[in-house]
Amino acid sequence: MAYTIGIILVIIALIIIGLILRKRVYDVVDKYEAWKMDIMGRNIASQLGRIKALNLSGETQVKFETWKERWEFIVTKELPDIEEYLFDAEEAADRYRFSKAKKTLNKVEQVLQSIENDIEKMLQELDQLMESEETSRKEIEELQPAIKSLRKQVSQNRYQYGKAEYHFDVVIDEHEEKLSKYHELTEAGDYSEAKELVDTLKDDIEELESQIQRFPEIFRLCKHDLPAQLDNLYSGLTGMKEDGYRVEHLSFEKEIRTYQERLLDTVSTLESGDMSNVEEVITDIEERIKEMYQLLEKEAIAKSYLETKVPMYQENLYDLSNTFYHTKEEVEKLKQAYYFEDSDMERYLSLEKTITNLKTKLEELSYEMENEDTAHSELREQVELGFQQIEDLQQKHEEFTKRIHNLRKDELEAKDKLIEMRDQLQDVNRKLKKSNIPGVPNFIWSLMETASNKNTHVIKALEKTPLDMGEVQQALNTAKNAVDQAIEKTDMMLEQAYLTEQVIQYANRYRSKYPILAAKLSESERLFRVYEYELSLEQAAKAIEEIEPGALKRIEEYQEAVN
Repeated sequence: MAYTIGIILVIIALIIIGLILRKRVYDVVDKYEAWKMDIMGRNIASQLGRIKALNLSGETQVKFETWKERWEFIVTKELPDIEEYLFDAEEAADRYRFSKAKKTLNKVEQVLQSIENDIEKMLQELDQLMESEETSRKEIEELQPAIKSLRKQVSQNRYQYGKAEYHFDVVIDEHEEKLSKYHELTEAGDYSEAKELVDTLKDDIEELESQIQRFPEIFRLCKHDLPAQLDNLYSGLTGMKEDGYRVEHLSFEKEIRTYQERLLDTVSTLESGDMSNVEEVITDIEERIKEMYQLLEKEAIAKSYLETKVPMYQENLYDLSNTFYHTKEEVEKLKQAYYFEDSDMERYLSLEKTITNLKTKLEELSYEMENEDTAHSELREQVELGFQQIEDLQQKHEEFTKRIHNLRKDELEAKDKLIEMRDQLQDVNRKLKKSNIPGVPNFIWSLMETASNKNTHVIKALEKTPLDMGEVQQALNTAKNAVDQAIEKTDMMLEQAYLTEQVIQYANRYRSKYPILAAKLSESERLFRVYEYELSLEQAAKAIEEIEPGALKRIEEYQEAVN
């Protein structure tokens, strides 16, 4: 029983699925049927009929016949076939042959899509053809008066174009022939070719219009203006030569003639209607003319500069040479009394050599000023360089004179310093004599003797002829170090001795109570008596610090306050 029910349910399910699939097939059939009816309902023939407004011949007629045949094939063959295919698909669905129905419907879709693509392509080509015809016609209407205007401009301004007028007339005639060709193509129905002709003609006319507009100015520059500028430049060059300006080295005459010949060739080229590279030629010549004037102006300014500055240059060099001569005399005198360092002599000889060279160059400059072989601009550079060298020499000369004047000053300062050091040693001697110490340690006397000997070396260095201030300074520095050391060690020794006395006096209060302290103080006193003040202070300080820590510091502070 259950088995029977299961079979019945399966059958019912299959029937339902079959009904659903058949319904889907019917829906697709209805969809494609509607699509087919939509295509049939379109007024394609009427749209194609728009082409009849054009000349139905040549290319246009071929396209129209092709579109017409294709549309008739769609209406008479492909759409009726689609009707059959849709009927077959419904019949297959009724028999539950869904696979066959799907294949049939796929074929229908392909055919319908192909028809749509062909229709779209036909209408697009039609629109392009109609638009092309309309655009070309409007552009031709604009080009015709433009050509007439160009011819009129050339005709009314013949003198501005010279022989090139014939060239422009020929080109305009060619463009007018293209206009006639356009009308022939449109009458023959070849609108695409006519459109290409119009596009080319439009570009050609724009180029021709640009040439006709630019030509008069370019022609005038090459035929009149630039030749006139070159003539004026040549005349000015000749006049400058007559006025004494040195411009031969520039070699402008040959270059000007070259440009004049180049302009004649350029005019011939223009009269033949060729404007290529002409503007580059004009730019090159204009820039070069400007450069030539600048160079001539530079030469004129240089001549004026030399006339003004050369006397001043001669005077400055004379003053420098005269000043150096006095310095030279002073050096010869000082060399008898003082020794000059090698570096100082090198500076001195360098100054002399450079001044001599400048005087030689000034003679050469004077000679070149009288002759005409050297350009004024080149001579100006020499003078400017000479001014810079004179200024540099003046500074170096001033530095050198200060240095040699300092020799006498350094000698006096060294003698003053020597006297000062002698006084310092005498003060130390007096201080030692006034001190109440038992005696002076031998190392102090040794330092005093060394310092005195160093001072003697300074005296001997000052007595040498010629005087070597380098040696004097070295001896002076050595002596100063010796004197400073003697003073420092003496002061330190005296401070130690005085402090030792203070410590011993302070520690005596504990001598009776502390035998060990008493013994150490006795040893400190013994050392004090034999001039060993540093060891004596060390012994006494150690003894008192053991009994009263910090006592030494208080004694030192007290002694500093008293002093």
